[in-house]
Parts: sequence; structure tokens; C-alpha cells
Amino acid sequence: MFDISRKKDAIQALVIFLMFCIPVLLSWNSKTQLGAIIESGSLKMVTRNSPSTYFIEKGEPAGFEYDLAKAYAEHLGIKLELVLPESFSGIFSTMKARNGHIAGAMLTVTDDREKAFEFSAPFLTTTAAVVYRTTKGVKAPKDLNDLVAKDKTILVLANSSHAELLARLQTTHPTLKWKESSEHSAVELLEKLHNKEIDYTVVDSITFDAQKSFFPGLQKAFDLNEPQDLAWILNPHSDRSLKSSVDRFMALESTQKLIKKLKKKYFNRFNPLNFYDTASFKEDMEERFPKIEQYFYMAEQETDIDWQLLAAIAYQESHWNPDAVSPTGVKGIMMLTNDAASEVGVTDRTDPQQSIIGGAHYLVSVMNKIPERIKQPDHTWFALAGYNIGYGHLEDARVLTSRAGLNPDKWDDVKQHLPLLTKERYFNTVRYGYARGYEPVHYVSNIRKYMKLLSWEVQVRQAKRQSEEADMNPDHPSWDDTAVVKDILPTL
Repeated sequence: MFDISRKKDAIQALVIFLMFCIPVLLSWNSKTQLGAIIESGSLKMVTRNSPSTYFIEKGEPAGFEYDLAKAYAEHLGIKLELVLPESFSGIFSTMKARNGHIAGAMLTVTDDREKAFEFSAPFLTTTAAVVYRTTKGVKAPKDLNDLVAKDKTILVLANSSHAELLARLQTTHPTLKWKESSEHSAVELLEKLHNKEIDYTVVDSITFDAQKSFFPGLQKAFDLNEPQDLAWILNPHSDRSLKSSVDRFMALESTQKLIKKLKKKYFNRFNPLNFYDTASFKEDMEERFPKIEQYFYMAEQETDIDWQLLAAIAYQESHWNPDAVSPTGVKGIMMLTNDAASEVGVTDRTDPQQSIIGGAHYLVSVMNKIPERIKQPDHTWFALAGYNIGYGHLEDARVLTSRAGLNPDKWDDVKQHLPLLTKERYFNTVRYGYARGYEPVHYVSNIRKYMKLLSWEVQVRQAKRQSEEADMNPDHPSWDDTAVVKDILPTL
């Protein structure tokens, strides 16, 4: 028992009082890390431009990391603000400078990174995949010894988990050599490999699986490690309120469902074109498309038909060749007939601008023939089929569809009956008779495939351009998701 009358006991009592009371008093005048973020009204996420992370698609933000972070910001009731460093390495320096609350860019949990940062609960797993380009007569590497034994260029991202992994493997394979780049994204490394500028690269398997079909000839040789966790990076903080909040969000059933949905959307992407079609498309994208690209934008302005849809139609029609001529006499990029050209005021079908803009106007006239009750995207697919085979034959197929007890306003139902127009017992029962009914089915299918491939190529270009702009402007501002443009493309 203390005797307050004694000076020593009084001092001890005061010390005990202050030990208990000062933290309480301080808490009255301080906020938690999470509380301060919520009060600011925005969550700052450090990320990179990449098809697997964040990009602008047809005027709107997209990407696995973006969508997940946006969902978390909405969970907190605040907006998401993006901070885009100049390089992959800049992610870590930006976080160390405390210019971001979280960092998300397909970041692997590693021992070295855990020394400087905290990680959220993981949301995906991946491996470090060695990727090569198939070459006739050259055997694929089977293990690390094959990489060491040959004088080949291996390029990886600087300060990446793959660079850390190679450094550890070098202790047992002293002759292992590689180069590191701070100027590229993972997708750009795949592009350099595809263009034969390097011999090998190492990327996350989840990234490669999402992009491989768009780079014909690239294959995964083997994995350098066991599956590793992917998570967000956070700066260490005494109250750990942000980390606790993020981890609780990741554990929610709704979040787990969202992650599965986003994984399917961004990483289970499939290019339906074969090797040679994809290779040809990429070559034409580089050589032919830039010369005519502006005319598709102009056509969209005049007709409100999405330029990517028009570009896909043009590629299906002519492979973007302004001098294309079919055996039936149709000409130009949009392969217009004389009658169609006259209808829309085209005087020179081989003139790219006239052909593209005229083709867009002609498509509008075809779309206007499709009943308004047919909703998108079916309305567009019907219009394309009519563009290819003629509206009368399309109506015949819809009649056959209705007779079969299916929905004549659904493309998936009608496309099953268009081929029946090649069979006498069917085409004799409808108004316009025989038609090559398989052709519009393949026509629409191919255009949808080209739209998908074009969309992907545009994403990569935009990500690259945004990254270059950030490189040129050190004071590049963070992006605010409050200003977006409405997406007008029909769903593929």
C-alpha cells in the first residue's frame, strides 16, 4: 500500500497514473491509419499500366488489380485514386516514400520484400515461368542447366521477384546470367521475346497463361519455383488498422466470389484464332492498320458505330487492304458492292476513307432493318449476318428458328438454322430460297474473334503509351476514377 504522505510513494503513484492515462489522452487526439484514409476520402493505390493489372479499355478503367482495389475502396465508402510510377521498380520507392496506401501489380510475396513491407492476405498464387519462343530445329529448354549451358539472353523485370529468384539460383549455378529491365512491363517482355529480341524471359505463370494465345510461338518451358502468393503491399504501421481492414475484406465471401469472377475475366482469356491467323493479324496491325486507323475514328463520329467493330469488319472483309478485289467484283477495305457504294455515296471504293466511312453508313442502314425489340449484342450480330448474306435470307432463318420452337430474336438460336438454307427441304419452304447459310455464321464468328484480338492489342498499346507518357513527365498526376467514358461496345 502506498503512503501518499511519503514523497517516494507519491512519485510512484504519479508514474503509474501517467502510464495508464497518457495513451488514453493521446487516443482522443489521434486517428488510426485507416481512419485517416477514410477521412481523406480516397484510397491511393500504386500500380502499373498492364493488361493484367490496370489499363484503359474503350474509355473506362479495367484490370484485375484495379477492379479489386476499386471494390475495396467502395467497401470503405471512398474513391480509388491511382498512382502510376515510371517503372516497376518505382512501385517500391513510391511506397517507401509513403505516397501510396497500398500497392497492387501482381506482386509476389518474397522474403526480401517482407523485410521492408507488410503484405495483405493473398488473393492468388503463381509460379515463375521460364518462357521461350519455339524455333524449328531447336529443342526446348527442360531445366535451368539448359539455360546456363547456352549463350542466350535472359531478360526479367528489375527488382522483381524473378530477379530475386535468379540471384538465389545463381549460388548453385554460378554461370547463370541474366539482364534486368526497369523500362518494360511483363507483357512487353513477352512482346520482345515474340519479336526475337531476347531468347528467354521469366514472368508470372498467371500472366503468361492470360497472354500466351496472343503471342503465337511462345511456350512455357518450366517453372523455377513452387506456387507463390500474390498480395498487396502495405507500409508497416503501428496500429495495423489498414492491414486488418484489407485482410477482413479479402476474407469476405463476396470478395472471394469477386476474385473468381475477375480471374475468369482477365486471366482465362482465350484467343479463338489459330497460330497463323494471329501472326498475320499482328503483322497487319503493325504495317497496315496505322495508315487507316484515323478513318475508323471518323466513321465512329459520323455513325456512332464503335470503331473497333468497324475495324474488325474491315479486317474480315479485306485484311485492311485498300486494293482488295473479290471474284464477284466487290472492292476496297470494306468490300462494298457497286449498289452499296452508290447507296452511301462512295465514288471510289478503293479510297480507304470513303470505303470505311461508307461501309459504316451502310452498316447503319442494315442495322435499321433489324427489329428494335432485339437487344444488344444480338442486334449487332443480326446486322452483321444481314450485311453478309442479305436481310431476306436472315429473315428466312428466323422463320425456321421460330418453327423449331426456338427464339428468332436470339443469335445463338438463329445461327443454328442459317445453315439449313443450304438444304432443299428447308429452303423450299421459305420466301427467298437457297443461301450459303454457313457463311454468315462464320462471318459473325470471325468478326467477334478479330474484335477480341484487336481489343487486346489496343490494351497493350494504351498501357505502353501511358507508361511512356509517365516516363516523359516525372510529375505525372495520379489518375482519378471519377471521370469515365461510357462503354458503347456490345458485349462479346
